[in-house]
Amino acid sequence: MPALDFASANVALGTYLLHVDHSNGQRIKTPSFSAGDCYWRIYCYPNGTCPSRTDHMSIVIDLDGRVPKPIKAQVRFSLLDQDGALVPGHSVCTGITDYSEVGDSCSCDFFIHKEFLGTSEYLVNDCFTVACDVSVYRASPLSDLQQHLLGTGADVVFQVGGHTFGAHRRVLAARSPVLEAELSKGTTAGDPCTRIDGVLPHVFMSLLHFVYTDSLPHMTAVEEPTMAEHLLAAADRFSMQELKLVCEEKIIRELNHDTAAKILKLAVQHRSSFLKEACIEFLEGAPVLEAAMAMDDELCEHVAKFCPVLLKNMWAYEEDPMQDELAMCF
Repeated sequence: MPALDFASANVALGTYLLHVDHSNGQRIKTPSFSAGDCYWRIYCYPNGTCPSRTDHMSIVIDLDGRVPKPIKAQVRFSLLDQDGALVPGHSVCTGITDYSEVGDSCSCDFFIHKEFLGTSEYLVNDCFTVACDVSVYRASPLSDLQQHLLGTGADVVFQVGGHTFGAHRRVLAARSPVLEAELSKGTTAGDPCTRIDGVLPHVFMSLLHFVYTDSLPHMTAVEEPTMAEHLLAAADRFSMQELKLVCEEKIIRELNHDTAAKILKLAVQHRSSFLKEACIEFLEGAPVLEAAMAMDDELCEHVAKFCPVLLKNMWAYEEDPMQDELAMCF
């Protein structure tokens, strides 16, 4: 990984509160969570990570989602009191660590001594709370990013849904050869604008934001799933693989019985083998598939069209009572 200038680096921050039940000493695994624009998972070992560390509680943090480019991150684990305030002297900061693949991790093997915790006021009903603060360091975007996104110095102009967006040919060429090709064929002597159809203006603006910053603009939890779907389509259309990966990671977090049909359809439409494989893995158990189809009328049609092997696995024998109903999907 290239050296990063930390003095000028862009830092994305996030915090996760880990509530630990200390009663049985078993390993605790958190749900996947987002911090610093990445997905993480924490493993807590109340009795340490190995026999030589049983007198201390250990914590491990894993990268739990793919990243388009390797990142550097630092994590601070802090014991909290009953009011949610940091306990002085009981915070541990990891070194700055490289993360590039799912499963890359960093551990704090001697986070807190069990004897201290067991006799302290911070252990209530065998439970205590740890704050996990994640700082993700990335190279800062161009210093004049705002001017770029406002069109200052632009040498190309896009027209999208009645809105115009200025950009820079060299930047676009480096990020999307397809967009560069659109520029070559999309202008005339009387109209210098390149018209882009089939993309909403705010989606195209978010795409340009990613082109210049390697990140997406801030979105609410309600806005994010829909925007990710729109951007997935744009990323596939304009052959922006890094943006596509970011969108896939956001969409897969929404996979459940209610959304399986829609995500499977998105996967096929936009050539996402990652999403398709995730849908198949989610649905491959016959009871799960039956339950999902009972909740979504379109799922049967999509599975029959895109993943017929899943239906065949359900038909364990010819007299299967579901067979007649499922056969109507073909």
